[in-house]
Parts: sequence; structure tokens; C-alpha cells
Amino acid sequence: MAKVVVGMSGGVDSAVTAYLLKKAGHEVIGVTLRTWVSEDGDEGRCCDIDDARSASWKIGIPYHSLNCLAEFKKEVTDPFVEDYIKGLTPNPCVICNRTVKWEKMCYMAEVLEADYVATGHYATIIKLPNGRYTVKKAVHAEKDQTYMLYRLTQEQLAKTMMPLGEYAKSDVRKIAEEAGIPVAAKKDSQEICFVPDGNYADYINENCEGEIPPEGNFVDEDGNILGKHKGIIHYTVGQRKGLGIALGYPAFVKKICADTNEVVIAKNEALFSREIMCRDLNFMSIPDLKTGEKVRAAVKIRYHHAGTAAEIEMLDEDKVKITFDEPVRAAAPGQSAVFYDENDCVVGGGIIC
Repeated sequence: MAKVVVGMSGGVDSAVTAYLLKKAGHEVIGVTLRTWVSEDGDEGRCCDIDDARSASWKIGIPYHSLNCLAEFKKEVTDPFVEDYIKGLTPNPCVICNRTVKWEKMCYMAEVLEADYVATGHYATIIKLPNGRYTVKKAVHAEKDQTYMLYRLTQEQLAKTMMPLGEYAKSDVRKIAEEAGIPVAAKKDSQEICFVPDGNYADYINENCEGEIPPEGNFVDEDGNILGKHKGIIHYTVGQRKGLGIALGYPAFVKKICADTNEVVIAKNEALFSREIMCRDLNFMSIPDLKTGEKVRAAVKIRYHHAGTAAEIEMLDEDKVKITFDEPVRAAAPGQSAVFYDENDCVVGGGIIC
């Protein structure tokens, strides 16, 4: 049996992860990474220390918390603001997992002389015949979280357990209820932990240390001015609601041009593309591709995208071209494209550019 550090967010998934590992005979230690606190002192949903401590006490495991506020600001929230200023649509959870959560959990495992770290993500760690590690989609697709995990390193994956890959959420809540874990009925949050109300523009306005892009022009695909926008931080590719412009037909954001401070508006059919580029690559199931190499994969361009068959071609040491069999809608620069093989294992992924 192993000694395992479990990342305790204060939610039911991580609590049941700790419970299952202890029940299996492992020596379990609960750890919460304190990553974000609001101005009124509320903890983020990923670091609810009171609930995490209560769950650990009920399960009967030792518990620690670690202050990661400075690291979270540097690696996650500051880049989040900077990307929106550049007209991108970032995915902070993807970055946080690798650079903060796993980095600090592995550090705590070393300090506490533990063998593994574990989380309540709905995914399964797989070691392949080629010796590499990857993550496999959860059995219950509606809860699958592999999209958020594709940037983890081989070293991080080798030290990680994810016991919930074969469970449904209802099963997890039932286990927690039967075990008397106090967070059994706690609701899941659907928003980014440091923007709990979902209003990204307000967060950026309150936390940007530089200049906020001002109002500018809505333009059509030919550059004709259609009206005024509130500032590019209020928009993302594919957006329809909240544009505040009437054109006599359904209008969507096709592109955000930070250099000219323009938001390009178009009809829905203009949002589809057959090719996209990706940078900042991370490969899991295979080593890095060489320039000119190609692989086939199903590619997800956002968390809730089902995935579309495509050919991935390595253009240089850190850029790929993805050519889809069928056009995909609203591929937003700044979001992640994640590649899956025929066994639902992550091949790799990158940032859409």
C-alpha cells in the first residue's frame, strides 16, 4: 500500500477520492492548496479549507493546507487578464493544473515522503506499452475532465492516482452520503474559481494593472463599420448574446482584433473553419512529433466539444496545423485543442492561435 497526498478542494469528488484510497488500505493525507481569496475573504471553490478540513476529519486522515496565492497570481490570474487584453479567450484551469496544482501537490508529497498524489478528477491514468503515461476519458462522458489535464507532464502523471474515472457523479454522492461525509450534497460550481459570478470583464477591470482597451468598432468581414463595442474584453469568438447591435439577422463574433481594437461580426456560417493552428504543445501518449510528421486524432476545441476527426501535422518545434474532416465552429484563439486516439486516450494538445 502507498502513501498518498490527496488534493482536497472542499468538494465531494476529492473527499470521496480520499475515502476510497483509505478504504483500499493506503495511507492518505489531505492537502488543500490555498490559491485564491476574494476581497471579502471567501475562498475559491478549489480551496474551501473549512469543508476540506471537515471532510478529512470525518474520513479520519491528517490534513494540511498550503498557501499558493502568489504562485496562482503569477501563473494563472495575471496571464488570464493579459490574454483577454490581447483579444484571446484563455482557459486558466488548464494552466493551473500543471503549473500550480500538480507542481505544489508533488512538492507536498516530497515533503511528506509520500509515494503518490491523487485528485478527484473524472479520468483514468494509463501507462502505455511504449512506457509513456496518458489520461483516458472517464467512463461517463458527461463528467470527463481529460480536456483540462492534457498539459500534465510525464513526471506528474507517473506520480498520480485518479480513482474516479469509472464512477458516475451519482455514485460518488451516494458513497459520500453513506460514509457520512459532510459535503455529500455540495453543489458543483460551473464557473472559474476566481470569477464565481462568471463576469470576466468586471474581474479584468478590477485586476488589470495596465490600460484596459477602450470602446471600438464592430466591423463586418470587409472592414465596414457596423457600430460601437464596449471594449474587446467583453467578447469571445462565437458569442451572440450581449452584443448590443441589431443587424436584421443573427450576428456572432467571428474575430477579435486587439491591434485595431475591432470586433469582427458575421453570420453563423462564417464561424466554421477546416484548419486551425496550435502552439505551446504538450504530448502525452507519444513523444514530440518531428517537423513534417502527421498523426490522425479526434480533436476537441473546447471543453464541451464532442471532438472531430482530423489530421495533425507538425510544422515546426512548437506549432501544428490541424485539418478537420468536417469544419468546426468558433475555434477561439487562446482556448485549447486536445487530441484523442481511438481508445479515448489523450495524445496531446496545444493552444489555438
